[in-house]
Amino acid sequence: MVRWHGRGSSSYSDEGEKKKLTRKEKMQKRWKSFRRLIPFVWPKGKPHLQLAVVMNFALLILGRVLSVMGPLLYRNVVNSLSNISDMYQQHQLNSSTDDTLLPTLAQPALALLFTYFAVDMSGKLTKDLRQLVWVKVEQNSERAVKAYTFRHLHAQSLRFHLHRKTGEVLRVMDRGTSSIASLLRFLFFNVAPTIIEIFTVGGVFFVLGSPAIAVTVIFTMVSYIAFTIGVTQWRTKFRRQYIEADNAQESMSVDSLLNFETVKYFAAEDMEVARFNHFLDAYFKAEVHSQVTLSFLNMGQNIIIGAGSIICMVMMAMRIISGEDNIGDFVMVLEYIRQLYSPLSWLGSSYRLIQQAFIDMEKLTELWDQKPEIEDVDGATDLKVKEATIEFKDIHFQYADNIPGMKGVSFKIENGKTLAIVGPTGAGKSTIGRLLFRFYDPQSGEVLLGGQNISDFTQKSVRKLIGVVPQDTVLFNDTIKVNIGYGKEGSSDEEIIEAARAAHIHDFISSLPQGYETKVGERGLRLSGGEKQRVAIARMVLKNPQFVLLDEATSALDTAMERSIQASLKQVCAGRTTMVVAHRLSTIIDADEIIVVKSGEIVERGTHRDLLKQGGMYSSMWRAQSEHIMEEEDGKGEKEKEKVEEEGRAAATSL
Repeated sequence: MVRWHGRGSSSYSDEGEKKKLTRKEKMQKRWKSFRRLIPFVWPKGKPHLQLAVVMNFALLILGRVLSVMGPLLYRNVVNSLSNISDMYQQHQLNSSTDDTLLPTLAQPALALLFTYFAVDMSGKLTKDLRQLVWVKVEQNSERAVKAYTFRHLHAQSLRFHLHRKTGEVLRVMDRGTSSIASLLRFLFFNVAPTIIEIFTVGGVFFVLGSPAIAVTVIFTMVSYIAFTIGVTQWRTKFRRQYIEADNAQESMSVDSLLNFETVKYFAAEDMEVARFNHFLDAYFKAEVHSQVTLSFLNMGQNIIIGAGSIICMVMMAMRIISGEDNIGDFVMVLEYIRQLYSPLSWLGSSYRLIQQAFIDMEKLTELWDQKPEIEDVDGATDLKVKEATIEFKDIHFQYADNIPGMKGVSFKIENGKTLAIVGPTGAGKSTIGRLLFRFYDPQSGEVLLGGQNISDFTQKSVRKLIGVVPQDTVLFNDTIKVNIGYGKEGSSDEEIIEAARAAHIHDFISSLPQGYETKVGERGLRLSGGEKQRVAIARMVLKNPQFVLLDEATSALDTAMERSIQASLKQVCAGRTTMVVAHRLSTIIDADEIIVVKSGEIVERGTHRDLLKQGGMYSSMWRAQSEHIMEEEDGKGEKEKEKVEEEGRAAATSL
């Protein structure tokens, strides 16, 4: 039996088991997370949004005042109508019928009734107006949080993205952003109004001489809230397990579908479905636990509310019988209980959702706490280069997971020259390119462009000077035009076409039914390897960089396609300072200098001819690759010979 572990099974964090926090520490952490939202709700430099927040609070207070006034007016209406009825019946018994008496007696009651409806309608309009005012604040805060998170993710180093699952990170961002909007809405529209109303109504009961009912109502409310909070905190671990299981199954499904081609190569569809079912089992098991505990919470809430309501009604009935209160007071208490219990039933749901929102928000703030490994120094300026030279000075670099990188690497590429870097797999060739782009900083040594240390300048300006054609060109799921135009922001159609011509792909694009508007598919999968490489070359040409990095740009292509691409690269790199990371030595024989890297160290350097004469590692690699190429050519020759003989036999048979 296969047990599924590893890929896709962990939660977003790679930090291992976290320290269990006390309740006080949890509250402090949540308060700290919540405080970080203030700049998004109260944005600097946007007075219209700040005014909207102030108006929202003012409308909140006004709405609570109106909601408390309603039942008081309702009581007066009922008492007034009751008194009018008694007076009218008494008058009918003692005298003849007077047609003007009833309208005269009813005028005060009707005035109270209209006042009650006006207050009730004003309260509802106030709530609707709050919603209208809050929409802009909510949209702005959600947009600002999402944009901030997106920028933060792009600011992270290469190491961050290599060690995180994109599906889980995006899930954290989406859930965290939604949770912030939900959290603010529940706090301002459910929790705050309900808490204000509980204590306001309790105060009204005390003032009106019903302290026992006031204590009962407040005790019921407090018991309800305490029970909800206690059970919900107990439920939090089940909710957290549910969210983590949901994240895991989402991440696994995204990972599997993104690698669908690999799945098909290995005919592993059944295995992937089995893996997915494994994650679904964990997900649904966690969901069942969450739902069972939710049912327990709802039952307890209903019992508390029911008991409190019965006690209040019995006390009011006794007070009416004893003559302390009248029917109007009974109606008022019923109305207040209805007003309190209705939002209080939502308070339980609100608290559950607030707990969930806090969990999601904490994961988002944990993401925010991930500091970029590579940051610009204070006061960093844009790099400007007059002499396009590249120099590595005594570079020592090691990956965090103890994978060796560079050991005292030094070299210099003069303006307009080409340097090739070769060596066995894992020697550190690609690491040099990553250091050039400042995806990592070396532990010691300097990377210089134009004689200036790139760590003293903004990363953006450094990367704008360098064009790259990688081994595996990944394109955006958009048109060919957009993908080529990515090399230069705001590029015109003419510039894009010229870049495509330089990369020798214009004719191919023009032959397509939709031309430059052709969609390339996710990661550019609708294009062949050679076509994607030419798009990458066109993008690089459009960027018009001073420096060029070719990172095994043709190693994944066949020999014929490689030669075609090499011709294009030779043209576009002419006159530019170029660094070539190569696997096939036949592609770099014209380089001005070649360095051979092994285990992070330069073991040989020189021109192609010099290195062959030395008879060292480069010479051995050249012989091995030459023999392989000859075998391939011989194989092709044998196949051609067999094909000719077969055609001859077929012709003889037909005769």
